[in-house]
Amino acid sequence: MKKNHLLHRLSGFALRVLTVAVMLTVLAVAHADDKERIQNPMLWADVPDPDVIRVGDTFYLVSTTMHLMPGAPVMKSKDLKNWETVGYIFDKLTDSPKYDLLEGTAYGRGQWATSLKYHNGRFYALLAPNERGAMGDTYIFSAEKAEGPWNLVSRMRHFHDCSLFFDDDGRVFVVYGTGELMELKPDLSDVIEGTYMHIFQREADETGLLEGSRMIKHNGKYYLLMISHVYAPGRHRREVCYRADDIHGPYEKAVILESDFGGFGYIGQGTIVDTEDGDWYGIIFQDRGGVGRVLTISPCRWIDGWPMIGDENGKVPDSMRPLKSNQPVTGIVKADAFDDTKLGLHWQWNHNPVDQAWSLTARPGFLRLKTNRVVENIFLAPNTLTQRMEGPGCSGVVAIDFSHLKDGDCAGFSAFNSDAGTLTIKKKGGKCVLEMSEQSVSLTDREKAVKEVKEKVVESVDLKGKTVFLRIDGDFRRGERGGRDLATFYYSFDGENWVKIGSDFRMRFDWRRFFMGSKFAIFCYATKKQGGYIDVDYFDYHKDFNKSLWDEE
Repeated sequence: MKKNHLLHRLSGFALRVLTVAVMLTVLAVAHADDKERIQNPMLWADVPDPDVIRVGDTFYLVSTTMHLMPGAPVMKSKDLKNWETVGYIFDKLTDSPKYDLLEGTAYGRGQWATSLKYHNGRFYALLAPNERGAMGDTYIFSAEKAEGPWNLVSRMRHFHDCSLFFDDDGRVFVVYGTGELMELKPDLSDVIEGTYMHIFQREADETGLLEGSRMIKHNGKYYLLMISHVYAPGRHRREVCYRADDIHGPYEKAVILESDFGGFGYIGQGTIVDTEDGDWYGIIFQDRGGVGRVLTISPCRWIDGWPMIGDENGKVPDSMRPLKSNQPVTGIVKADAFDDTKLGLHWQWNHNPVDQAWSLTARPGFLRLKTNRVVENIFLAPNTLTQRMEGPGCSGVVAIDFSHLKDGDCAGFSAFNSDAGTLTIKKKGGKCVLEMSEQSVSLTDREKAVKEVKEKVVESVDLKGKTVFLRIDGDFRRGERGGRDLATFYYSFDGENWVKIGSDFRMRFDWRRFFMGSKFAIFCYATKKQGGYIDVDYFDYHKDFNKSLWDEE
């Protein structure tokens, strides 16, 4: 009896152990599944005006980067979760000295809302800078591979927020503005005169924003997706769709997404894309303050012939399963040791770079930024190098050798936008100081010329030696009113022990000036004479940063 009782107790214990083991396994699997899922925002960074296509098993995405060069970034993904930048459609725009920060600027202008297509074995991209005159001409580029090289096919009149469209019969169209259409010549060299038409008229209640054209064809019907925003109480930003049996109309309309998400307001502007298996997804951006316009992903279901975006309640979901499992983890923002002889595709210059004033070979393993023009402020400084900041949190560190600066030179690291929080190394006489400052630029409406820069120096410290480590943390989590959007600044002399400097800086998104999310920016410019330079040893980067990763004083 005692033996049987003992066996019973042991079997009960074993059962409990087995139960706990099963529960732990279930939890581990659930945790792994949660980590594997696509968390919305799909890209919590400034990736506005998306166009997305699929070629085979690969998705390609283009976005607006305006005054940043190279421009029109092309990103790719196999699973709609892990994206990486694989090329740019052009290196520079050269129609005006504005692109070189001369005779005005191109802030908030430049490349907008590129349309990406794949037709007869080639990629095509159509874009129109948001400018007047020849600067606003529409460009059409083509390439055999999305990675490039891209070649210019043609230039023609301006088409705002346009969509290139290849029909099944070989005819080619551009849809733009608010329901405007023109046919292009078969070789894409220009429009066919006399083909202009308005394919639909606004309804009485469509009195606000109605743009961002994305045209697709599905089951013989034409679908034009657009962002709509009526500026009236109780009205929200939304994605609408116009549908017709003929590209020239008549069109009928439906609202296909009207959803807020994450406490940041309503979603708007994007497109839909299918998978090899015939499933569909909607990829739509959302305004999120200082970080910029982020991308969300949602299921898209065809209901009564309409591409309805969102979950079963018509809302953007918190997360989704990736299209494929166990794909390599990639990102569009990356650390860099500057060990290569070519600049990584994750970097973009603020306006056109001055190529002779930067180098990755002058001192191998370092990025050298040389002063090349005497300017008054960072907003006119050539060769400012940028990457996006990301939510919910991110942290960037640069190691800078400042020993070759000349009197009047300014160099450093910034949370850069039209309102910028900045760590500036200033050479004053025989010594260097580090300043944490808040800077704000005013621009003229037409030329985007710099009218005024307000600078408030919050804290200044003397520098010693020849190397300093500068760090900026960005916090874009949900706050009481939208995003927290806080940048916090640190310096170190050994790269391990950090000292906070200045005050937290509130990052802002202003569509009237830069129209862009905040960027990490590395800069070096002269205010008195040319010839100085800095050597940047590395850019270190952490996303979803945890302050416990760093030792702070």
